[in-house]
Amino acid sequence: MTPADQAERVLDGLAGRDRGPVWISTVPADRLLERARSLTRHGDPALPLYGIPFAVKDNIDVAGMVTTAGCPDFAYLAAQDAPVVRRLLDAGALLVGKTNLDQFATGLTGARSPYGSCQSVFGGGLISGGSSSGSAVAVASGQVSFALGTDTAGSGRVPAALNGIVGLKPTRGLLSTAGVVPACRSLDCVSVFAADVAGAVEVLHAARAVTTADPWGRPLPTEQVVARTPGTLRLGVPDSADLEFFGDTGQEARFAAGVKRLRTIVGSHRSVPLDAFFDAGDLLYRGPWVAERLVALDDFLRSHPNSVHPVTRAVLETGRRHDAIDAFRGQHRLRELRAQVDQLWQDIDVLVVPTIGTAFTLDEIAEDPIGRNAMLGRYTQFANLLDLAAVTVPNGFTSAGRPASLTLVGPAFTDTTLARLAATLTEGETPPGAPVEIVPAAAELLVAVVGRHLTGESRNAELVGRGASLVGAARTAPLYRLFRLDTPDGEGLPGLVRVAPDGPAGHCIEVELWRLPGHAFGGLLAGVPAPLSLGWVRLHDGRDVLGFLCEAYATGPPAEDISAAGGWRAYRGAPVRQ
Repeated sequence: MTPADQAERVLDGLAGRDRGPVWISTVPADRLLERARSLTRHGDPALPLYGIPFAVKDNIDVAGMVTTAGCPDFAYLAAQDAPVVRRLLDAGALLVGKTNLDQFATGLTGARSPYGSCQSVFGGGLISGGSSSGSAVAVASGQVSFALGTDTAGSGRVPAALNGIVGLKPTRGLLSTAGVVPACRSLDCVSVFAADVAGAVEVLHAARAVTTADPWGRPLPTEQVVARTPGTLRLGVPDSADLEFFGDTGQEARFAAGVKRLRTIVGSHRSVPLDAFFDAGDLLYRGPWVAERLVALDDFLRSHPNSVHPVTRAVLETGRRHDAIDAFRGQHRLRELRAQVDQLWQDIDVLVVPTIGTAFTLDEIAEDPIGRNAMLGRYTQFANLLDLAAVTVPNGFTSAGRPASLTLVGPAFTDTTLARLAATLTEGETPPGAPVEIVPAAAELLVAVVGRHLTGESRNAELVGRGASLVGAARTAPLYRLFRLDTPDGEGLPGLVRVAPDGPAGHCIEVELWRLPGHAFGGLLAGVPAPLSLGWVRLHDGRDVLGFLCEAYATGPPAEDISAAGGWRAYRGAPVRQ
């Protein structure tokens, strides 16, 4: 399908259903089609998200569209894209529209919006979960391929659990929160909803960047880019005394089944207490962090009290009970709790918890909106306070037919390792971010070639002569720049260099993947001339494979930066392999 075909398909789907309450606004049909046709005419099919439709939670700015944060009287016209949205558009994605949410991203139910309450895709009056309700339902119902949400207390995980999809809550700062209406600015995350882990990770890598507009941004450390093998991980399983399912034996049984499966995948497991996690989570709404929600909203709340949803207003008003002494006391207590949790990470690498202890219907939430919201957040609201990463995945259905889910939690920057374990658990295959391991000599290696070893190029015979076979064309993740290095024969030599996090923007570069017998690897390596070498190359789908790289010292003048061409063949005017 071309991007235009995809846009037509999306529009047909939207026309065939009631757009509310999932959508607050959608891109006009003519604009969506023009964007898609422009991609078809001028876009690069090698872009990692080329023609893929997505949605954005309506507390994230999109240039030329109104941001409501779930409150019509608060609404404003955004002058520019939030950096995270701009990165996705630059990666070729098709923005379909902006989705419903619990007002001001305050709530885990999906039932606190003047635009209506989303129901779970599984029906039966079941809540969708919030606050990123519309984004989760848009993905789970197949209206878009992925969506952005936000997650302060669990809003990127609870809706995923209640709609049977993947919710990726990155380490704070990996995805920029510039251009996002703040909930708690020091804790906010942009999150990703997708149908599977591979899709969520591809979006994460396309969207992540440190920008000058975001003082909270943090790069993913180089040593954390490559995921650890699941078999090397030490799993923490909650003490049975700390598990609370609120009488829901179906959720309890599903969690036990998920843990049993995990134990067959990881290297070891042990029981761990959750009291420090729960104590930290209590600080979010029972401590001074609720006052942080007033930083961005206090003036509006005072001047427009009747414009705010009654439950949302009641939650926000509790922030006025706290003073500066409370704020420092809370910070000191959180530091103590972080120290306790850090000790646990000395003995485990990953913690598994239920995403929710039980599910509720819209009617049940209406009976006790604040108390049952707290029950939904029991296993989620500690994560950002403790600076943790998390991935939520489906875990089957209870005997009553309600969706079950579990969440893998790890220290900051363990995102790719959590994703690899989550993909192994749910998909049974090697997930994105996982390197190809060095294999015995009798086996085969996958090698990415970028220049003279490509099919038809001058050194391709070195691969063919060693028994290598072509697997197919691919492209790198947008993390590289390609240079033409001068050579005595005048043909030039391509040099692939990974960009620094704070350096120039990277590009997707065309490569070919070749399968090489393990016994022939040494001979190939010995023939690689300086300044080239063989190392790990990140592909657009998140895999890391062996490939040709260049030392950065060789890329100064007279080397020519040919990154914009997208590959060695394109630079030389030769056809690019599909």
